[in-house]
Amino acid sequence: MKDNDYRPKQLLTKREKEVFELLVQDKTTKEIAQELYISEKTVRNHISNAMQKLGVKGRSQAVVELLRMGELKL
Repeated sequence: MKDNDYRPKQLLTKREKEVFELLVQDKTTKEIAQELYISEKTVRNHISNAMQKLGVKGRSQAVVELLRMGELKL
């Protein structure tokens, strides 16, 4: 592997990032589930997993942290 091929590991999975990208568009859990063809429970699990990785207690805190880290764009 060449030095310029190194990429830091992403904090969130692709799906977790998709869920949060829809959350910042003011979509509800139900709307996100329908758009991604997954259950509402799975959406909540993705949000919960991401919040745990970030060490935050709420969705809004998670969004703020992801924006600060450059993982999400508005």
